[in-house]
Amino acid sequence: MDRLWNRNYCLVMMANSFLYLSFYLLMPLLPLYLNAEFGAGKDTIGVVLSGYTLAALLTRPFSGYVVDSFARKKVLMLCISVFSIFFLGYVAAGTLLLFAIVRTLHGVPFGAVTVANSTVAIDVLAPSRRKEGIGLYGLSTNIPMALAPSLGIYIYHLTNSFAPLFWIAFGFSAIAVLCAHLVKLKPREVVPNKRKISLDRFFLTRAWLLAINIALFGSCFGTLSNFLAIYSRDELGITSGTGTYFMLLSIGLIVSRLQGSKALREGRLTQNCAMGVGVSLTGYVLFVACPHPWAYYLSAILIGLGNGHMYPAFLNMFVAMARHDQRGTANSSILTSWDMGFGLGVLVGGLIAENISYQAAFWFVAAVNAIGVVLFFAATRRFFLERQLEEQ
Repeated sequence: MDRLWNRNYCLVMMANSFLYLSFYLLMPLLPLYLNAEFGAGKDTIGVVLSGYTLAALLTRPFSGYVVDSFARKKVLMLCISVFSIFFLGYVAAGTLLLFAIVRTLHGVPFGAVTVANSTVAIDVLAPSRRKEGIGLYGLSTNIPMALAPSLGIYIYHLTNSFAPLFWIAFGFSAIAVLCAHLVKLKPREVVPNKRKISLDRFFLTRAWLLAINIALFGSCFGTLSNFLAIYSRDELGITSGTGTYFMLLSIGLIVSRLQGSKALREGRLTQNCAMGVGVSLTGYVLFVACPHPWAYYLSAILIGLGNGHMYPAFLNMFVAMARHDQRGTANSSILTSWDMGFGLGVLVGGLIAENISYQAAFWFVAAVNAIGVVLFFAATRRFFLERQLEEQ
């Protein structure tokens, strides 16, 4: 059997790990930095930080087209190098406006490099190990998500300064650049696309139902991640458990990706996905239906286990519905769909919380997740099986 952990795959995994270490190292501390350094209020902080996500979201559809249309190694090196350099902009930004500009523009290379790197990961995998490798690739995101926020908080308390964090994040991203540089890709003939500009050059339109389904699940996670802390404090009286919650969720993600790798290798995509969406739904319902600390922490594990089975299966399904020259488009399509759902979840969840209650917002999340589960079993599973392409 072909090797899974070949040299290039390991380097791509390392590049992605250090990329996300630099990202998650700063994420929990940027609101504190904006308040302490520039006196920004909650609404201003929200506007400043949302620019990053918006820029990444707008960039991803075009990133898929670029990754499919040009030499992938060159595209990856350009994107990851620019992403790294932008960390120096945080050090140089002396005003809130300048920081907001740097932060927003930083989302552009982030949106592009996440598509480019994951597409290169697919390229360096042998066809017989591709499904398994795509599933395990997510570990290079999940492990930094579990470790980096706590590391960032520890460094800040140790130094009582934000400057070292920006430099360490730059250092991590520089290591990511080095790892990407060492990846060796086989020459790939890039055939110029002479067709007229159409939507399917930027989004995998043949996977439209998968996109709707994954967006529903993304909206649930958007509401959860953004309103977890205040709901925990107001409804459960848990004031310092948010970090533990996300740590348990990350552990669930890691365990399920490892556990599900065999099923993905054997091509059991819909079965793996079915298990994931069912476990996630149980977690979301438990979270809101049982306002007790044991249910609170158990829901984190269940949601992590469910998403760790569901997301890699969906990603494999997107890739399986794309031609070999559409892998970048497939990657950008699932990321765009998830991000759009995530953003809608934040918006709608916030409106419900503001006008009714946070508990109502999370009941809404459970209902949306249930709709996503029903859609998968009633239509999406069959939709995929009928439209998947032969192994390429």
